[in-house]
Amino acid sequence: MRRRLALAGLLLPGLIPALPPAPAAAAPSCLRGVNLSGAEFGTVPGRYGFDYLYPSAQTIGRFAALGLTAMRLPIRWERLQPVLRQPLDPDELGRLEAAVSAATVAGMRTVIDLHNYAYHGKARIDSEMVTPEAFADVWRRLARHFRGDASVVFGLMNEPHDIPADRWLAAANAAVAAIRETGATQLVLVPGSGWTGAHSWTADLPTGNNAAIMLGVVDPGENVAYEVHQYLDADFSGTHAECSRGADALQAVERLTGWLAQTKRRAFLGEIGASARKGCPERLRAVLDHLNRNPRQWVGWTAWAAGDLWAPDYPLKLDPAGANAPVVAAVQAAARAEPTCER
Repeated sequence: MRRRLALAGLLLPGLIPALPPAPAAAAPSCLRGVNLSGAEFGTVPGRYGFDYLYPSAQTIGRFAALGLTAMRLPIRWERLQPVLRQPLDPDELGRLEAAVSAATVAGMRTVIDLHNYAYHGKARIDSEMVTPEAFADVWRRLARHFRGDASVVFGLMNEPHDIPADRWLAAANAAVAAIRETGATQLVLVPGSGWTGAHSWTADLPTGNNAAIMLGVVDPGENVAYEVHQYLDADFSGTHAECSRGADALQAVERLTGWLAQTKRRAFLGEIGASARKGCPERLRAVLDHLNRNPRQWVGWTAWAAGDLWAPDYPLKLDPAGANAPVVAAVQAAARAEPTCER
């Protein structure tokens, strides 16, 4: 969660041709996968291949071979759209499109995750510079480009944290409306504010109560889910290798399942991670198994995090041949568990 403000360089400091206009039918909502980081790394603009990197077809295929059905792909808004309300950068869009295509060929769906914490550069959404309309504009352009691809899911924003939830709701609704105006029918993932933690979803946070305020999400396409994150360490931040609150994390997710059932809503666990320390892979697996058993409330999950630019000693790095191989094995087992998830 909060660690990527530093690791990814987010210290809070001509038209692209669209795909054919015919909208794709919504694909099944069974997402069991992994975050493939790298495209969100570094300061902007950065040097491609050094400071930031999209996952290669080989890397994507390596995780698809484990039976995973989804890739959450964090990207940076400023690289994709350097100037607000202007066309998307063709080179960056080409890299994004190549990663999406590689995932599709490998049998995986892609969650396009705008990994910006509700900021464009140093300006927060709802400011004079970054209005809800500016946020809607980037999603209108992305949706217009990918509306013909049923393998794509739109993840509106990673971890808004200091924007009041009611203001975030207004921006999110503007973006959802813009996506639907293009004719795109794909699943849209909407986080709450306050880091969108599953454990704090119903709490009265300084930014507001997500459970109360985010009920106001409006989707004309009726294909939306909340995105939440849940880690297992002492403060639920994902910044520590220990998993001392794994049992609490499971209880938090179970409580949220009850709320989702009561309100007839759905959610997606966009981030959950663990180190290979004793007991941690098992605690992560327990959460994933709960999600799998409740498909009416949960459209799926993606574990944090794989990617070729992570340092070898990053405690949550997912590498089938690395120190966290037991965690990868737990994720793989959950991906292949009953009830099975069709690609």
